[in-house]
Amino acid sequence: MRLLLPHLPLLPATFALAVFAFACGASAQEAPADLKQADADYREGVAAVNRNDLATAQAKFEAVVRLAPTVEQGHSALGAVLLREGRLQTGIRELEKALAIKPDDDAAQLNLALAYSQAGGPARALPLFAKLQAASTAEKQALPASVLAAYARALAATGQAAAAIGKMKAAVAEEPHDAGLRNDLGSLYAQEKDWAHAEQELAEAIRVQPDLAAAHLRMGLVLEAEQKPGAADELMQAMKLAPSDASIALEAGKALGDAGQDDQAVAALDQAHRLAPKSTAAAYQLALVDQRVNRVPDAIALLKSIVDAEPKNTDALINLGMALSQLHQAKGGLPYLQRAVALEPKNATAHQDLAAADLQINQVDDAIGELKAAIALAPGEPQLHYNLGVAYKLEDDAADAIPELEKAEKLNPSSFEAPYVLGLLYMQAGRYADAAPQLETSLKLHAENGDGWATLGSVYLKLDRLDDAATALREAIKQLPSQADPHLTLAMVLVKQNQSAQAVEERKIAADLMRAHMNLQRAEVATNSGKSLLASGNVDDAIVQFHDALAFDPKYAEAHLQLANALEKQGKRAEAAAERAQAESLAGAVK
Repeated sequence: MRLLLPHLPLLPATFALAVFAFACGASAQEAPADLKQADADYREGVAAVNRNDLATAQAKFEAVVRLAPTVEQGHSALGAVLLREGRLQTGIRELEKALAIKPDDDAAQLNLALAYSQAGGPARALPLFAKLQAASTAEKQALPASVLAAYARALAATGQAAAAIGKMKAAVAEEPHDAGLRNDLGSLYAQEKDWAHAEQELAEAIRVQPDLAAAHLRMGLVLEAEQKPGAADELMQAMKLAPSDASIALEAGKALGDAGQDDQAVAALDQAHRLAPKSTAAAYQLALVDQRVNRVPDAIALLKSIVDAEPKNTDALINLGMALSQLHQAKGGLPYLQRAVALEPKNATAHQDLAAADLQINQVDDAIGELKAAIALAPGEPQLHYNLGVAYKLEDDAADAIPELEKAEKLNPSSFEAPYVLGLLYMQAGRYADAAPQLETSLKLHAENGDGWATLGSVYLKLDRLDDAATALREAIKQLPSQADPHLTLAMVLVKQNQSAQAVEERKIAADLMRAHMNLQRAEVATNSGKSLLASGNVDDAIVQFHDALAFDPKYAEAHLQLANALEKQGKRAEAAAERAQAESLAGAVK
């Protein structure tokens, strides 16, 4: 049995015979002289293939087909050469002609099976692989490992994972020291989430060939899926071994991003995009990470390039719209989000993100409509109900807001947002007994909410739960030390508890905080005025404004910094340095 390697389509050796071979398969219309010339052309074609002169080989085999069109070997040889030239469709046609003449031409069968697989037709390849397997079994011979591997890939592509693993295991048994086959088997195991066997095969592939980048990549992906240590190291090693392979950089970058290692993901995806600047997949993955690491302008540029190249790419349209909203440019993002909704009206995310952009530009009614459309598509999504409840709240529509927020809380009882907003709504409606448990639930889930503690303290005060109110308000003061309101509310509680002296002290603290806040506002106004004067070249008047600002608030770092800039313009370097040091000291204290 004569078989061809799947990665290198070759010629059927049976054709390299004397004219007698042609005569056996030739029609009565084919003259002996034509057959003799065909045989000579064939031999020259084989010689051309051997010296890798595919253009000459193609010409010679085309002559063979023209002189002896009913002889199968000519079509088979021409088809093999066309495949090697990358001309899949024309190669497939010649190989199909060969098999129509002689169905058991094993060389044509294998080459056609490989061509079908390459051309995206693995299902058409499978019967041919099965015939090759049956013929091999009948002759008590094993299929070569490369053929078994190709068979396995076709099975995997058609969803027959177990059979694919079986064929790839047989290929590995034939060539146990072939790292590429081990990598392929490990990849098949990984697709089935058989992590133990995947690790075993990939580890063996790396042992046999330590510089096999694909095996390191797959091992990294497997370790990441198992949440085991070492995943990032394997992914980075794959990139190091194949620094010019954009596909490896892309896969590694995506995996690193999915694992939350955005700094490494950015580096990998930058590399992928640099190596394959026309790849929308690389650009898209890089844009997603850019959005997460606050490189939003870079993300916008990438997403715009994707949308220009693929106007119907809904995911890119959605992310572009949201990226613009991140920069508070929701008005510019609306057209992209509207296009996404028009392209995929059943995409709940598109409706949700369009609603977010509508809210940013205060188009609340439009946002409500989009959120209703999203909920109709995904009624079990708690975030949608929460967003709709908040939108209704913005419209002062508590009657419609409350049921939506209650649904959100029921669907996601581990989220603190819905009970917090519900507590606010109940309080505003005077339903203090209902507000308290909602606020308590929210603060148990998320205690770092100074405003929430202050609100709960006020609700407890209304319910005359004075001890609880004092506790909640002291927690609010702890978290919001510069706010006056919690002190004032606590003073009211203390009065009710007959603790007048303590109440007076709380009111005094509140008054000091309000005074400090007012002085800070005055300092900010004076500093901004000084900056404008400085920008216009009026240094002396600018310095007056900066001194006024510091008179209002001596600890306002920005005023010290701007005063330093002004003094430098007057050549007073020592004074400027002192002001700059003061600004840095105050800024550090704030941090």
